[in-house]
Amino acid sequence: MSDLDFSTTQVAIALASALAGACYVALILVPAVRCYGRLWEKVGAGFLTLFIMASLVGAGAALGLAVVWTYDQYA
Repeated sequence: MSDLDFSTTQVAIALASALAGACYVALILVPAVRCYGRLWEKVGAGFLTLFIMASLVGAGAALGLAVVWTYDQYA
């Protein structure tokens, strides 16, 4: 056994994280930054997109927690 043995769950989480990061950059960050001309406006827009990402992650985590919390009632 080598030190780099990953479980299926770890691989799935890594791939999902990479996909989510790529989608964040391509669909949220790049369009927001391209709308502005000055450097400080671009930096500000990039910083504000972090709030969008945090709200999407929070909504996903809340939905996942709700599913896990109520799973035994409906399974």
